[in-house]
Amino acid sequence: MQLAAVLPQSATEVVKVTNSVPAAGIVVKAGAANAVGAYGERLAARYLTESGMHILDRNWRCDQGEIDIVAMDDACLVIIEVKTRRSLTFGSPVEAVTAVKAARLRRLAALWLTDHRSQVDAVADVRIDVVGVLRPTNGPARIEHLVSVAA
Repeated sequence: MQLAAVLPQSATEVVKVTNSVPAAGIVVKAGAANAVGAYGERLAARYLTESGMHILDRNWRCDQGEIDIVAMDDACLVIIEVKTRRSLTFGSPVEAVTAVKAARLRRLAALWLTDHRSQVDAVADVRIDVVGVLRPTNGPARIEHLVSVAA
């Protein structure tokens, strides 16, 4: 399956999140950076679910890499990369997803689909989305959702 051919133009949606994910139950993997990343992934999963997507998988790994979130948006399989930052010092979170990373995500999408074909009844399309979470020290988190990014 060649995924590049099914990726339409990119669209952007910026969402202001006013209520944070509760601190109870936070699992710190190793260090502050992983805690920030885990927080961003939980916030992104909640945002995507509230937007009508059905989450199929989280933090799926294989020898080729990791997919943060796999979801269905109607009949479209969506591979979602989540980037979380505490400041804009090094640019917005979504700027961290390069063409190389987008190409890797397309390869991972094909691998995930091969491994999980029995879980997904009908996939009419496959797309790659990026969710950027900015969690400043003061104020609410901001979510930026790039739909159907292409390398």
